[in-house]
Amino acid sequence: MNNGVRITAFAAALAATFGTAYGVGTALDPVSSAAKPGAHTEGHEAMETGHGGGREETPPGGLQISSGGYTLALQTPRVEAGRTTDLRFAIVQDRTGRKVTAYQAQHDKELHLIVASRDLSVFRHLHPTRAADGTWSTPVDLPRAGGYRVFADFKPAGADALTLGADLAASGAYQPGTLPETGTTATVDGYQVRLDGTLTPGRDSELTLTVTRDGKPVRDLQPYLGAYGHLVALRSGDLAYLHVHPNGEPGDGTTRPGPAISFTAMAPSAGAYRLFLDFRHDGKVRTAAFTVHAGAPATAPAPTTEPPADHREDQDHTH
Repeated sequence: MNNGVRITAFAAALAATFGTAYGVGTALDPVSSAAKPGAHTEGHEAMETGHGGGREETPPGGLQISSGGYTLALQTPRVEAGRTTDLRFAIVQDRTGRKVTAYQAQHDKELHLIVASRDLSVFRHLHPTRAADGTWSTPVDLPRAGGYRVFADFKPAGADALTLGADLAASGAYQPGTLPETGTTATVDGYQVRLDGTLTPGRDSELTLTVTRDGKPVRDLQPYLGAYGHLVALRSGDLAYLHVHPNGEPGDGTTRPGPAISFTAMAPSAGAYRLFLDFRHDGKVRTAAFTVHAGAPATAPAPTTEPPADHREDQDHTH
């Protein structure tokens, strides 16, 4: 991954009230006119433009369960809230009806799986395992009943990278959550993460995430999925999904392992976004979450409470 503006964006057609987009990462850009609907290029870059360059929007990925000749076949469309369930699915080639078994790894994984609730109160970044027949599976524990969206981000061998989406229901007593308040600091497991910068609709902006622990800068962040920070961003209202990564990468001779992780970001529109930054330190991945509004300055520090257990990456952050 280079230091340019690189992004993967995929959106989910979700009804109901949402809150924001997750993300602390590289650029948040609308899809390049060269990208296919529902597809992105290698390296999670559904779109790529120069700073200040023009762009033509195309339908984002994740809105479709089928695209580019492939279908996300969700074999577990319903789970029970509060109980660990084995979530199973496959990527099926439309032309042959066969499950895909050959993938090109991106950011150290053949497939990235995101599960998010419609109200953005629950977030999971999972890395399932693939059986020889092409069936993927992963345990998932969704704490709240309601509607969820499943996103599969992958690149079949010899084909374009894709992001496909499907609906998932969690049974039980349903009570919609509310979007956390806007803030520029987040605390998780004794770490403090400060967000500096603002999101500007339609224009590149600089964002810096600074990680400290007990008031001291963390200068030895560990690589995670090929970077010192990993971003997923969800936009309020339609669950537009932006998968981004920071500028630079470990071992490039210029990128330092903290405490600051810098990004060039672009919000595709005004509105609320929920930002989730995954970072690894002392062998464990942690997630810092923020609510921001594109077009509004984030100047008043409003410390958020430690992210609840339903905002987590995998079950124990061991992948």
